[in-house]
This record gives sequence, C-alpha cells and structure tokens, in this order.
Amino acid sequence: MSFRHAFNGLKILVEEEHNARIHVFVTVCVLIAGRLFGISRNEWIALILCVGMVIALEMINSAVEHMADFVSPEKHPRIKKIKDLAAGAVLVGAVVAATVGIIVFFPKIVR
Repeated sequence: MSFRHAFNGLKILVEEEHNARIHVFVTVCVLIAGRLFGISRNEWIALILCVGMVIALEMINSAVEHMADFVSPEKHPRIKKIKDLAAGAVLVGAVVAATVGIIVFFPKIVR
C-alpha cells in the first residue's frame, strides 16, 4: 500500500468533508487540553484511540457516501439506508469518544 494514497485520502477528507474539519478541530482542542491538564499515559492512550476511531469512521462514512452516490446518483431508499448506517457508525464513535473525554477531563475541570 502506498502511503501517498493514504495521505491523499486524509487530505481529501479534511478539504472536502465539513464534519471531518469539526473532528480535526475537536482533536486539536483535546490535545491541548490533555497537555494543559497533564493527563496520565493511560488517559492519553484512551483519547488517542478514540480520536483515531472517530476519524477512521468518518473516512469510511465518506467513502461509503461517495461510492453510493457514484453507484446511484438518484435518490434511492436502499442507498439512503446504507448511508444512514454509515453515518450512524460515526455517531456511535463520536458519542463513545465524548464519553471518554468527559470521564478523563471532568474530574480535572472540577478540581
């Protein structure tokens, strides 16, 4: 596998997908907060896994949407179902990531 293609995929994601830019912005905020609050090694591991999961899911969702639009440019109930399932995967990942973020940062904010 060529890293060039993979990095091009990341570039496309950030340039073309609005939600991906939101995920990147939140990622930067999480990294800054982690540094400011001096989170533990295990907390870093949990947050990095969550960030990676959400961005990977967003990439898969975007790929599914582009493929579905290519295969069926007109609206179709089965294509909608496929796209909704992929979007739901991103939502589940984002909710899990937000929950982990709350578990890690809330006690530090309250202190």
